[in-house]
Amino acid sequence: MSTNSRSLDLEKLVSLCKRRGFIFQSSEIYGGLASTWDYGPLGAELKRNVKESWWRTMVLGRDDMVGLDSAIMMHPDVWRASGHVDNFTDPLVECTVCHKRWREDQLEGENGAEPVCPDCDGKLGASRMFNLMFKTFMGPVEEEANVVYLRPETAQGIFVNFSNVVTTTRRRPPFGIAQIGKAFRNEITTGNFIYRTREFEMMEIEFFVPPGEDEEWHQRWVDESLRWYTDLGVAQERLRVRAHDSDELAHYSKATSDIEYQFPWGWGEIQGTANRTDFDLKAHTENSHESLSYFDEESSEHIVPYVIEPSFGVDRAIMTFLADAYTEEEAPAASGKMEKRVLLKLHPALAPVKVAVLPLSRNEKLVPLAQEVHDAIRSSGAVGGLVQYDDAQSIGRRYRRQDEIGTPLCVTVDFDSLDDKAVTIRQRDSMAQERVPISGLVDQVRKLLI
Repeated sequence: MSTNSRSLDLEKLVSLCKRRGFIFQSSEIYGGLASTWDYGPLGAELKRNVKESWWRTMVLGRDDMVGLDSAIMMHPDVWRASGHVDNFTDPLVECTVCHKRWREDQLEGENGAEPVCPDCDGKLGASRMFNLMFKTFMGPVEEEANVVYLRPETAQGIFVNFSNVVTTTRRRPPFGIAQIGKAFRNEITTGNFIYRTREFEMMEIEFFVPPGEDEEWHQRWVDESLRWYTDLGVAQERLRVRAHDSDELAHYSKATSDIEYQFPWGWGEIQGTANRTDFDLKAHTENSHESLSYFDEESSEHIVPYVIEPSFGVDRAIMTFLADAYTEEEAPAASGKMEKRVLLKLHPALAPVKVAVLPLSRNEKLVPLAQEVHDAIRSSGAVGGLVQYDDAQSIGRRYRRQDEIGTPLCVTVDFDSLDDKAVTIRQRDSMAQERVPISGLVDQVRKLLI
């Protein structure tokens, strides 16, 4: 019987991630730093696979998209023009007893009662607005004239480069500019593992469209964004699209729709698609005195396009894939009895280790052939990722270990392999096994990983 993510205990997932080298608490030997996380050997591969999958689908797989990699630190006037200096704020309240701070809009009083501190039930002080941007100084002197901000989103780096991209690529709307990069938000409250942190990575697109075509493109990008998750195996029934009400729209947005996933703690946003109209390009034109428009040959006019913004959080995507893939089920052990099997049913494109080569034992007759098989798969380039050689502990325990890290295929080299020149391929989800000649192994592995 399998356990799906709606009944998953988050602590089990956190424990697996540390135990198997996916994600570690940052600065752990010094007690850790709140809401910061380091991706371990397997986590780094998973993260790279998520970003590469997104880039292949959203950029390389389309004719109307180009890429960009803009700087993290930008001229402070960028953030004044965009409205972040004045509007990128959350309401902050502080407990008068324990002095913990909370976002006021995330606290609820029972039956209309005044909210109290979630930790100690203490009285909360007056609300004040708190800007979420991290501020630092450029140069040796810490003074107001040298203030710069760590970007809270990657979008503005795209907007200020709009004319550069149009000129160098000769593109005209509808077309998009995509980038992947770090962003920083000084969140008042964080939590739920890597779901809400102060340092995170974003995969964002600014898709420029002629005015009047924005509503159609907005819906197309909502559908395209949802398809990316389902194509990578996320259960449709644990995803939903929620349109923002008018009173929760950002200052630049005509319409926004979130894709939400049903996490162990409830529904949470994992992707947003916003219709930003022409707000950003006009704001930067007004403040920089540089025109951010394109020349439309049909109308012989310079036009400021509307912008549709599909925005994905890398870390939230990883959290979604891990939570959705986590499975517990009863499976037969070597003894013939049933035992609990934990596995990550990750899509092969995302799995950190694509294939594990397992000699039945460390017998000196088996090891050379097993290493030859490992080298043949790895050097072929057929799997597009890590090929792991694993000979520690019993074969049963090695299967369980590979299941737990999401490895789709295990290739076992046994004593019969010495005579029949064949190996056994075991599939993670079904545990089905098939005997394959070593001469055709690479082709079969390639087929199974598609």
